[in-house]
Amino acid sequence: MTETRLRTLTHSLGYSLTALFMAGLAVQNLRYGFYDLFYLALALAVASVTGTAYTLLMRRRQLFAPGHILVLSAMNLLAVAAVFSSPHPDVSHWTLALILLNLLILPLRAALTITLSLVGCVGFWLFLATTPAQAVITLGGIVMLTGAAGFYSWRYRHMAQSAEDLSITDHQTGAHNARFLDETLQKEISRAQATGNTLSVIQVHLDHLDEAVELHGRDPVAELMREITETLFGVIRAGDTLYSLNNRDFFLVLPFTPEEGVRVIAERVRRTLGETEWPIVGRLTATLGCTAWHASDATSHHLRDRAEAAMREAQRRGSDRAWFIAGSSNAA
Repeated sequence: MTETRLRTLTHSLGYSLTALFMAGLAVQNLRYGFYDLFYLALALAVASVTGTAYTLLMRRRQLFAPGHILVLSAMNLLAVAAVFSSPHPDVSHWTLALILLNLLILPLRAALTITLSLVGCVGFWLFLATTPAQAVITLGGIVMLTGAAGFYSWRYRHMAQSAEDLSITDHQTGAHNARFLDETLQKEISRAQATGNTLSVIQVHLDHLDEAVELHGRDPVAELMREITETLFGVIRAGDTLYSLNNRDFFLVLPFTPEEGVRVIAERVRRTLGETEWPIVGRLTATLGCTAWHASDATSHHLRDRAEAAMREAQRRGSDRAWFIAGSSNAA
């Protein structure tokens, strides 16, 4: 299961359970005649259902879904209103579900900011409406829950990042592997569609690498590929990503890069590779295919296929060169 699908599942489940919890509270308060709390609980249930609907609507873009912050900010404000509108300290327990929901759905920094604000408001109300001893006991439980949930949220993200680093890295070159390319490129396309920012890609083919393998063997060429990878990491900018394809080609994803920029970066890569003295082979050449995202590009395969077509055209024209194909046409 991909990270996007996992987040969609957990987010929708969290919102749905919160909606059921709040609906139950609304029914209970209606039975006892607490109409203000009934409407607040009902509003929280509706907000939870809205969160579920938003999660399903944005299921392909869960890693870039800012609407969760708006939904949860509104829910936390409703919870604060419920606490301050009731003389009963038990209403503070409403916040427990929201604390867990904040830390489950939001990025850790945003979750902690909203959660600590919520806990601070509840703590202030507890010391105003209850005895100091009761306030300390209730607030202590809330703080312990927040700390435990925050720790496990941090731990999950840390372990997920470590596992992702292992799964997306090519063991031979140290660059990201091809399996991770489509997922990342699809995210960048979604971001470009949402923001209108530019996006470009480059496919780098190392000329005559098969002959080097036949002459020197796979192990020396594998070491050469690791050195080439380190050199390429030094050439690309922060925010650009490098991928290894078939242990002989490389693929660069360049966010916020227009056509003019990708031409400059491609030429820089070509000249850096061509002017470096490499072990085993001495000098080597590279052929590069470049393209930029166009509004008609909906999937990663559109960009990948066009970059490969540009690389093939460069090879047809003599190799050791970069070639660009625009997204709206087939002309260079």
